[in-house]
Amino acid sequence: MDPLSDIVALLRPTAAIAKPISGRGQWGVRYGSYDAPGFTVVLTGEAWVTLGDRKPLRIAEGDFLLLPTTPAFSLCSEPGVACIPAEPLAEAVRHGEQQGEPDFAALGGSFSIESVNAPLLLALLPDAIHIPASAGRGTRFGRVIELLSEECVADYPGKELIIQRLLETLLVEALRWDIIGNTAVSAGLLNGLRDPAMARVLRAIHQDVRARWTVADLAGIAGMSRSGFAARFNEVMGCAPIEYLARWRIALAKQALLSGAKSLDRIADEIGYESASAFSTAFSKRLGCAPGRFARRHSSAGMPANS
Repeated sequence: MDPLSDIVALLRPTAAIAKPISGRGQWGVRYGSYDAPGFTVVLTGEAWVTLGDRKPLRIAEGDFLLLPTTPAFSLCSEPGVACIPAEPLAEAVRHGEQQGEPDFAALGGSFSIESVNAPLLLALLPDAIHIPASAGRGTRFGRVIELLSEECVADYPGKELIIQRLLETLLVEALRWDIIGNTAVSAGLLNGLRDPAMARVLRAIHQDVRARWTVADLAGIAGMSRSGFAARFNEVMGCAPIEYLARWRIALAKQALLSGAKSLDRIADEIGYESASAFSTAFSKRLGCAPGRFARRHSSAGMPANS
């Protein structure tokens, strides 16, 4: 698979919560940060989102907002409105005036992802991906939004299942859009895949993680000098090339350990370590515990595959 598909497959996202959000009149709510990707699809009207101390962002009908790691944020009818503290709920939420047709309606919620690799992999993604309706209109992304909007207002059999699958598709389409259509510069995987030379390197790493890659090898694939490549990779990806390789190997190792179907020797061989001992040393240095202890700890905790 390509690097983006590899990472999405390892995260195994599912739409854990998908709920209607609406508001009328003047209203504002403030949420604390939480470690799960959050999203909002605006069905009608408009609202304003403020992430941390950033400037308010207007979101309107047809817009999609994805927060790979959800920081503290506020959602309100217009900038400057007082916001009251709120907690995420799994059921429909109505803000402001409780009677009458809402001025604003959206579908919002969060994705559940594989928790053991979430911090490592989500660090490769931007803080936020905002796709306005004007950018998505007429594209595959826009068509998925239209299908989702239709499903939300209809009452067909299987509605909940269709909404779940469409949201999962939107997640991947949003990440793909950020690579193809976004010009913002943000270090990480999506930025790397926008750069042709870095994309070749990333594909090579993901296609053969067992290879004894060196910076010189990867620089050759990029068609650059060793020093020029190292500097460029760090600028685009936010980490050194061998560090990226090490992170990806450990991510694959954690997933294999959780499955419990492979020996340490086999895992070591599959991800490019010379021996189980070398793998165990690298794993322990990075995570602070041996592979076997890591596997037992998560097994004894009864952690589901998609927690």
